[in-house]
Amino acid sequence: MTSAQLAPNGSGSAAGGDPSAAHRLPYDVRPTRYDLRLAPDLDAAVFAGEVVIAAEVDRPVDRIVLHAADLDVTYAVVTAGDGRRAEADGTGSAGAGHADAAPDSAPVRVETDEAAERVCLVLPNPLPAGPCTIELRFSGVLNDRLHGFYRSTFTDAAGAARTIATTQFEATDARRAFPCFDEPDRKAVFAVTLDVDAALLAVSNGPVVSDTPLPDGRRRVQFADTIPMSTYLVAFVVGPLEATDPVDVDGVPVRVIHVPGRHDLTAFAVECAAHALRFFTEWFGIAYPAAKLDLVAIPDFAFGAMENLGCVTFRETALLVDPEQSSQLEQQRVADVVSHEIAHMWFGDLVTMRWWNGIWLNEAFATLMELLCVDHFRPQWQRWVSFGMERDVAMATDSLHRTRSVEYPVGPPEEAQGMFDVLTYQKGASVLRMLERYLGEDRFRAGIRRYLHDHRLGNTDTADLWDAIEAASGEPVRQVMDTWIAQGGFPLVSVEDRGSTIALEQAPFSFTPTPVVPGTPGPAGDAAASAIGHDWQVPVLARSLDDPEASARVLLAGGGATVGIPPAGIVVNAGGSGFYRVRYTPGHLRQLAGRMAELEPLERCNLLSDTWAGVLAGIADLDDVLVLAEAIGDETDPDVWSQVTGALRFLDHVVTDDARRELAAYTRTLVGPLVDRLGWQRRAGDDERAVTLRSLAVTIAGTVGADPAVRERCAALHARALAGATPLDPDLAAAVVTVVAASGDRATFAQLLDCYRHPATPQEEMRYLYSLGEIPDPDVAAEVFHLALTDIRTQNAPFVIQMLLASREHGPATWSRLCANWPAVMDRTPANIVPRLLDGTKWLCRDPALAAEVHAFVADNPVRSGQRTVEQILERLDVNVAVTERLAPDAAAVLRAAAGRLAALRR
Repeated sequence: MTSAQLAPNGSGSAAGGDPSAAHRLPYDVRPTRYDLRLAPDLDAAVFAGEVVIAAEVDRPVDRIVLHAADLDVTYAVVTAGDGRRAEADGTGSAGAGHADAAPDSAPVRVETDEAAERVCLVLPNPLPAGPCTIELRFSGVLNDRLHGFYRSTFTDAAGAARTIATTQFEATDARRAFPCFDEPDRKAVFAVTLDVDAALLAVSNGPVVSDTPLPDGRRRVQFADTIPMSTYLVAFVVGPLEATDPVDVDGVPVRVIHVPGRHDLTAFAVECAAHALRFFTEWFGIAYPAAKLDLVAIPDFAFGAMENLGCVTFRETALLVDPEQSSQLEQQRVADVVSHEIAHMWFGDLVTMRWWNGIWLNEAFATLMELLCVDHFRPQWQRWVSFGMERDVAMATDSLHRTRSVEYPVGPPEEAQGMFDVLTYQKGASVLRMLERYLGEDRFRAGIRRYLHDHRLGNTDTADLWDAIEAASGEPVRQVMDTWIAQGGFPLVSVEDRGSTIALEQAPFSFTPTPVVPGTPGPAGDAAASAIGHDWQVPVLARSLDDPEASARVLLAGGGATVGIPPAGIVVNAGGSGFYRVRYTPGHLRQLAGRMAELEPLERCNLLSDTWAGVLAGIADLDDVLVLAEAIGDETDPDVWSQVTGALRFLDHVVTDDARRELAAYTRTLVGPLVDRLGWQRRAGDDERAVTLRSLAVTIAGTVGADPAVRERCAALHARALAGATPLDPDLAAAVVTVVAASGDRATFAQLLDCYRHPATPQEEMRYLYSLGEIPDPDVAAEVFHLALTDIRTQNAPFVIQMLLASREHGPATWSRLCANWPAVMDRTPANIVPRLLDGTKWLCRDPALAAEVHAFVADNPVRSGQRTVEQILERLDVNVAVTERLAPDAAAVLRAAAGRLAALRR
């Protein structure tokens, strides 16, 4: 049956003009409850199931359309509220048909549309308005694509391969596990039952309410009803797993589910979860909306984690960690992800976007709340400062003409996959933080509480959020925020001296003055093709370094604004939370460079970041950012230094070989004193920022700086650790391993590969895996690429290839291998991760001909998911080509002069 035959009927369809309308189910039938029973066979990698869906029919219909994908529907019964039945038996996904009806029923015909991922129940007579039930039996395959109902594997302590059946349904993959109305605004109660082998653990969204032996030796595990929720939040996991004893957090039992042998890695996650539950319950003013909270570590997982209500699934590295064997950044990663997912229990699960164009409502707000929560959990981590680096990544994408608005129309649901990116998460969270800082915490929180209270258990659009905050604050929130959410890009705010005041003007910021047409190398095309907007309502905060009482709060519109603070010592974007760049006059920039210590850490980050962005855009000189780098001197904040090291790493990718030698010498001169000052071991009084800075300094000195002493020390530390003499300091381990790899050979590869294959913790496994591509030997790079096609887990292999593509030494050869093996790579890579793999191509910028080849290949081989992200990668490749050509002629001389200036300063 064609998709046109499954199209919505008449007035039951979605509203006209909505780009999603043609891709949505009819609204004639509304599900209210699913009674779902599944029986997975882990050995055979198949499952069977049945579902009874209680629904309300809004008007008489002669067909019911649901979603189903990769399922064989073998039985269907539709029962009206008056008891009349329509029944089909023996039908399947291969075609349409019906069996002889029972004496008290009429035949129903089951038709499937595999392309549209739909199943249609064609009824013999119209189904009247009112309640009905839909009963379906079906079967499917436990796939290995990391979506739907899929297989994950691990090797147990005895060396045996073991299998887990688990789920990942966001955005539109619940339909691969059971027929359903798989759209976010079709909320219903879910009652899940699993028939499982006696020795296996089974978990789902609700707590277990019964566990009954079956005659065949299996168990039937029934779970409590959920709140009304969207299909993408349903979850079930079955396997040879273990659970920690539940910890009571104000009446909510919290557990960590893991493969055997990982119990010692669970305590930190439980601590994070307990803190997050209490923090969010108080912050939102609403009780946790589920009966329990299980945090489930899955060996194979395409994302970082998934916010299934009461049954959150994670990559192992994002949940399981030993604080004694992990760095502060690795612990922060766990705290971030746990807090993010628990924030979703309110913002996403309790209140959910109406359609996928509003996914930013879920993810941006969960990111904001994650940061607030972790900053409260470990204030010494200074999480808002470190978020500045994440915000920069979003600003880099948002500086491209192929950017997009944070919210944009989504037609077919697969387009939603492209929205799980830095613009949704980091830009969305940044503009919310900017709004919160401008309004004040109390007024902002009052608006959020109002929004959640008014829409609990329901679905919303972006306007509902703005209306709630506007009502609580009295400010024109919708007018302001629509300029940030409904258009791409951000402004460059220019500061002009007007004597006793300053004038502010805004203009769109971009890396190139004209758009890049996808598929062609180099800037070209019409400016109308750009997705970068204009005339933002910019909440600007400013302050004076000379007068602590002098501050300003200005809403900068298209016509400019005046700030009544004297120009000397003024800081625009005070506090550093604005999502815009600031361009000072050269004299003002020099003044601030001399007063860096008076700026707050995030303000120092922004000054460096804005200046470096100006270098990439061609509106600032390379020497401008080097002067600021030299001015930070005794800086103790690792995120301020990260702005510098990021620029040095970029230069290390793009400059000529001669300039690269000058860059290494400059880096040693700049960073060497920092390494000496911090030393190689923890010292009394070291805080958690100091240990992070030590690792950063060692890494940059040993890689970009190619410092022989640093490389020798790292090799010695690693050798002693391998010999069992002195374990590596967890906060220094990643730096040591990276430097050892960067100066290693084939023997080094054998050592690191063995360490990867026999790790003590998930974090150690990743340290060694991602170090393999750093080894400069080209034969090793070829072998690592082969491992990515064969041995490395599919959740990690694309990132290994990405790193090889991004390598100055290995990028071109890796690109050739990728092209030659494209079908095999695509067959192994989850569709949603393919753009992440291709992200490494933006560094193939030293050869314009190779960049053109990348464009041509990608045009001939379009990706199935995230096409806009790929277009952004190609534009960034072209930007990098242009920057490389612009910097190349003078880079060596600029770096040589800067090294001399710095050496003189140190004397």
